[in-house]
Amino acid sequence: MGFKLESVVPWGRSLTEYIRMFDLTSDELNLRILDCASGPASFNAEMTHQGYQVISCDPIYEFSADEIAQRIEQTYQTVIDGVRATQETFVWQDIRSPEHLGQIRMEAMQKFLDDLPLGMQQKRYVIGELPTLPFDRDRFDLALCSHFLFTYSDVFSPEFHLASIQELCRLAGEVRIFPLLNNFSQEVSPILPWVMKELAAQGYNPEIRTVPYEFQKGGNQLLRVTSSRC
Repeated sequence: MGFKLESVVPWGRSLTEYIRMFDLTSDELNLRILDCASGPASFNAEMTHQGYQVISCDPIYEFSADEIAQRIEQTYQTVIDGVRATQETFVWQDIRSPEHLGQIRMEAMQKFLDDLPLGMQQKRYVIGELPTLPFDRDRFDLALCSHFLFTYSDVFSPEFHLASIQELCRLAGEVRIFPLLNNFSQEVSPILPWVMKELAAQGYNPEIRTVPYEFQKGGNQLLRVTSSRC
């Protein structure tokens, strides 16, 4: 059993991790991508630097870089201590230790913080919160959601998850959600079967795919959802 977070914390991941978490191909990097509930990830900053197009959406963007940095500082040690206390639930390969985890996460989040003021001006970072987002239908080709839906199954209801995925499907032809584990444990979210059943009943095509990324033991799968209109 892993550690448990009672609320959503700012915790950012890099472009390299996104590629592996979402099994993104080089062609898919050229798509119109929405990164939803993206928090302080460096994905947008790194993708933009390489000439790709990404819009990131999160309620945290209503705050300044300094305010977000302060929140990161307040919650950083809680996460690292939780990981250190449950080291047996993680795969220590690419990430070698809790200290190394902290280092690479802070590097990613610092890239985000450095990019945020310009990104807000360029409208690459948009304030928005599931299950209702401020975009027109079919604005994107691919919507990604990392470490939010299913991760916080104990915090948000099954109905919230279903409505959120429907909203992402309204905006993009394909949705990918990673991981499928509940609250940093080794257990698949208990609401996943119900959500998939409801999505299928409403004409969506949900499927589970294995990806080439595993930091949480057993956390190497994503949910891919498309609709019949795709």
